[in-house]
Amino acid sequence: MSRIFLIGFMGSGKTFLGKQLAQLLNYEFIDLDEAIEKEGGVSIAEIFSANGEEYFRNEESSVLKSISQKQNVVVATGGGTPCFYDNMKWMNDHGLTVYLKLTPEFLFQRLKPETLHRPLLSGKSEEQLKFYISSKLDERKPYYAMSHITVKANEIAAPAIATLITEF
Repeated sequence: MSRIFLIGFMGSGKTFLGKQLAQLLNYEFIDLDEAIEKEGGVSIAEIFSANGEEYFRNEESSVLKSISQKQNVVVATGGGTPCFYDNMKWMNDHGLTVYLKLTPEFLFQRLKPETLHRPLLSGKSEEQLKFYISSKLDERKPYYAMSHITVKANEIAAPAIATLITEF
């Protein structure tokens, strides 16, 4: 596969594992959120604040599809990327999708300290955060389920993902 798209909820390790995987495969690594920020010249939080989620999702889809020009790349997508427009179908048609799956409890522990840095979590109490994670996972499940490969992200390392990809 010349393009590998890592999908999963925020905090699932897409960037962390993506960087390692790209290094193992000698591929370029792209964090989709960073690419959006670079193209727009502002942070994701500023995009959300100034223009809202719909505008962000449109930019996200546009930057994602610009990756079709690249080969030998690992892309860490945003948690919601697969759920908007035709992004999941597009990723499946243009590369290999790998869903990094975590339980809501595991995600809560990871995301609890991150609420100030993530626009969609800002200002949420612990109970609100737990509810948000569970409800969003339920909402996104059909999209995540369309991935080519699903791995339990808390139990796998980049070399094991590389092996799964080469066996796919």
